[in-house]
Amino acid sequence: MRLLLQFPEGLKQYAMMHAKKLEQEGNEVFISASPTFGACDLSIDEAKNIHADKIVHFGHAEFHKADFNVEYIEYNIDAPLNMLDRALPLLNEYETLGLITTIQHVHQLPVIKEFFEKHGKKILIGKPYGFAKKPGQILGCDVGSAASIDRGVDAFIYFGGGMFHPLGALLNTTKPFLIVEPFAEKVEFIDSYRKTYKGRSKGKILKALDAKRFGILLTTKNGQHNEALAKLLKEKIEKAGLDAEILVSNTFDFISLGNMLEFEAFVNTACPRIAIDDSDRIGKPLLSANEVMEVLKIKAEQKAIRNQVMTP
Repeated sequence: MRLLLQFPEGLKQYAMMHAKKLEQEGNEVFISASPTFGACDLSIDEAKNIHADKIVHFGHAEFHKADFNVEYIEYNIDAPLNMLDRALPLLNEYETLGLITTIQHVHQLPVIKEFFEKHGKKILIGKPYGFAKKPGQILGCDVGSAASIDRGVDAFIYFGGGMFHPLGALLNTTKPFLIVEPFAEKVEFIDSYRKTYKGRSKGKILKALDAKRFGILLTTKNGQHNEALAKLLKEKIEKAGLDAEILVSNTFDFISLGNMLEFEAFVNTACPRIAIDDSDRIGKPLLSANEVMEVLKIKAEQKAIRNQVMTP
């Protein structure tokens, strides 16, 4: 069988090892060298170009049904649990805790749950309702396992590495939020980021109020492509008397976007994290769909006030 192997950045270091193993089993193997941002970003075009029979995608669970033969190989990582002892005293005032993690550590949730229950805590693990597949699992773009239990918990615990995944959950919940990073040996509350990102969002909206020409980002990535939303936003923007065009790419290069000087603001319809994590990389407002709708709402209110003032 002709295979195309695809690895996220953290697993690319093991690409040759897996390729050799599959070759020894009689397969013809190719390795995708392109960056991948998750199971929403399958190398389908590459696979079709080399006439691969299957993509073997490492490190993520199935995101949605792809228009290609894809085998998903999850990567379970047994992270050390000693940091839970350091987390415990920080949670004294909270009785019911919501527990979330990434796909790499989902298999450890029962043990973590048991640890906190032995220390008198009630643990809730939410069920996903979006692209995530397993209870307690969150993605950068899908935090349903956290949002679904926000009302029922006193605080959240994220077990895993980095800020990418917990930040998305933080911004979509309201309770105190503790991260436990087992490899970095860090335990801390990150609640202050809610105020930081709320302020950034408000700043982008205010800055975009002067914009008259909008570029709408539409990706061709299989799990992020949303042409219907891009066309709807274009219609809304033009109905408000402004100009908008849809900009298409697989992976958006912010230098290239910056060279498109006619556009005064950009609107994201690709991965929702782009408008959160990359908003400072262009030098112009990079808005989410909700943020651009807020811009149009404020512009309409300002126009109504001006018309009212001018009416004798």
